[in-house]
Amino acid sequence: MPTAGWWALVLVAFPALVAGLPFTDRAPWKPADATIPFIKRTRLTLGEREYEDPAIPRGTVGLGDRDDVFYTVSVTIGDTATPLNIDTGSSDLWVITPNCHTLECNASDAPRYSTNSNDERFQTGNAAVDLRYGDSLTGSYARGLVGRDTITLAGLTMENQTFAAVNDTDNYAITNGASGVLGLGFPAQGFVQSAVLNAELGNAFGIDAFVEKIDKAGPIVPRLIMSGAVEEPLFALTLQRDTIDVSGQGQLTIGRLPEGVDNSSITWVPVRLYSSDEGGLSAPSFAPDEVYPLRWEVEIDGVFLDGEKLPDITQQADDISTPPLSALIDSGSSLIRGPSDVVNAILSQVSPAYSADLSAPSRLPCSAAHTLAFQIGGKMFPVDPRDFVAQAAPGDVSECVADNVVGTDAPSAGALFSWVLGDPFLKSNMVVFYYGNLTHPSVDPPRVGFVSLVPPNAAELLHDAVERTQNADGR
Repeated sequence: MPTAGWWALVLVAFPALVAGLPFTDRAPWKPADATIPFIKRTRLTLGEREYEDPAIPRGTVGLGDRDDVFYTVSVTIGDTATPLNIDTGSSDLWVITPNCHTLECNASDAPRYSTNSNDERFQTGNAAVDLRYGDSLTGSYARGLVGRDTITLAGLTMENQTFAAVNDTDNYAITNGASGVLGLGFPAQGFVQSAVLNAELGNAFGIDAFVEKIDKAGPIVPRLIMSGAVEEPLFALTLQRDTIDVSGQGQLTIGRLPEGVDNSSITWVPVRLYSSDEGGLSAPSFAPDEVYPLRWEVEIDGVFLDGEKLPDITQQADDISTPPLSALIDSGSSLIRGPSDVVNAILSQVSPAYSADLSAPSRLPCSAAHTLAFQIGGKMFPVDPRDFVAQAAPGDVSECVADNVVGTDAPSAGALFSWVLGDPFLKSNMVVFYYGNLTHPSVDPPRVGFVSLVPPNAAELLHDAVERTQNADGR
């Protein structure tokens, strides 16, 4: 599966710390914003997108593969334009170099960033990062030197942007058409930033210096925000559907809400803040009362299957008191992950084969419409029935498998969430990620907004898609 990005990232330099200083003054000119439509290219499916959107700007097209489970966006690093996996579950930007010779890198034909050809711009103090992604069952890594170069995302350019030039990785992003990962999380998980500043500042580097330099060395979107390059401290994300039933529009909008979306239509909920006792960041000396966000994690009211509320969780949290029910919103995950006991209950209800044998595939008829929904901020946000299942075999539209929902680790310090809402959820819901005040979150707290994109007749659309394909293919 593509990178999920919620393991604790390992830094070979100095632990990532964050502190608070006021935003830099906004520029007097009107800030920019940018919208990137995505194009997905998929294998044999129930439905296929037969055209590419002519409105997609040259150089900013999103690419993808693997049956609606992997999404990328074009990013220019130095003079290299390359696709990166969009990952809201991590904060760092990295790209492979010609020196990467792992099996995954050798199988990739994606453009690589050459430090040799960019030596005048790529500045490094030879500091390195060892980034880890996934949970205990699906972990992957990316290792390499950190440095700076000019990076352009959606027509927005940031000079001296920090990133990692990776020469050793087994990350599935590389085997799915990407050259690396674009992390869109909070600076608190900016391990590339920590490594760069540790190399540049040496003994002067600490928690206060980390935050003082967010606008100079932080992740690219937070730097765009703090420089005044965008109008609002947010981005919005939707993912299209190119399998089961072609529909939806995938795009990344930076600096404003997407066209036609009104703030009144959005259900906003606060981002969970992590105290140091919960595995979060210690407060800086000049903002001792601040508590910071660690990731795009929100509390949820409950989880429902076909209108019936499921148990919250019965598995024991790992060495901590059981926290309130919450979910990580993670575009880098191709799946929805939840407590193993609750996931087993879901699959047993929808698949008689799985109910009889928990080691069996969770097979069910493709036309069997089931709705998994998450109650957030008092409102239901369902996963479209078309995103709940996948074909059991290419070309077979009669039998599907509910393999988009799997179990994951219990909550633990630094990772208090029970659920990970990945691409199936993001195909069904537009999500707006609002950073707020990156240095003093109490001044403008971070939050996440949700808009359901699931039509009232989603079950009927699934039935129609299956029937059309059966009539066309005779299966």
